[in-house]
Amino acid sequence: MRTFLAVAFTSALATLAAGQPAAPVPLFNGKDLTGWKAFGRLVKDGPTTPIDAKDTWSVTDGVLRCTGKPTGYLATEAEYGDYELTLRWRYPAGLKGGNSGVLLHVQKADVVWPVSVEAQLRAGRAGDIWLQTAAEVKLTVDPARRDADDKTKRHVWRSPKDEVVERPAGEWNDYRIACRGGSVELAVNGRVVNGGTDCNLTRGRIALQSEGTDVEFKDITIRPLK
Repeated sequence: MRTFLAVAFTSALATLAAGQPAAPVPLFNGKDLTGWKAFGRLVKDGPTTPIDAKDTWSVTDGVLRCTGKPTGYLATEAEYGDYELTLRWRYPAGLKGGNSGVLLHVQKADVVWPVSVEAQLRAGRAGDIWLQTAAEVKLTVDPARRDADDKTKRHVWRSPKDEVVERPAGEWNDYRIACRGGSVELAVNGRVVNGGTDCNLTRGRIALQSEGTDVEFKDITIRPLK
């Protein structure tokens, strides 16, 4: 059965086809996990399976909270291509570090981690790109931003690499992710920090990572692009 969110996105596509700008569609309704499904790895190095989302993910006052355990992700049931995704995220005040990510063009085999393009959210490194995995995902980027120490060539540094672009723990950050054809562009707090072209993945699910620490999300929207 098609979810309400998928139907709304299809309606927005029709608006775009009619020559009118498409409005953003809520991908997270701020009330519950309609349109999303949770996966996790309950045992280290064990299989990834569907899990009861409420053990990891909860919604309070329009905020989607993740405990970070077990390792896994919350994925949309629908697939998307050619879109602008916007969301806000934060780590709890006082947390010295945090880790999560936004997985783009997630393919059908649900494992930790699925074939996808990861828009990194690890504290201090938001805007980096990880290819999950480089053997299956291709993306053309500036060679200077390839991580020279990453022998698998999966990691692409944001630019500027070491400049602070994130806000302190406890404050909300803004992510804007544009995927059009084979191109991917990442902007953190209004600043374009990474991107690439000629990606061999152009469509798939969207997922939020559960990766060991508390993290919160809100205002998750998606807007079709030509």
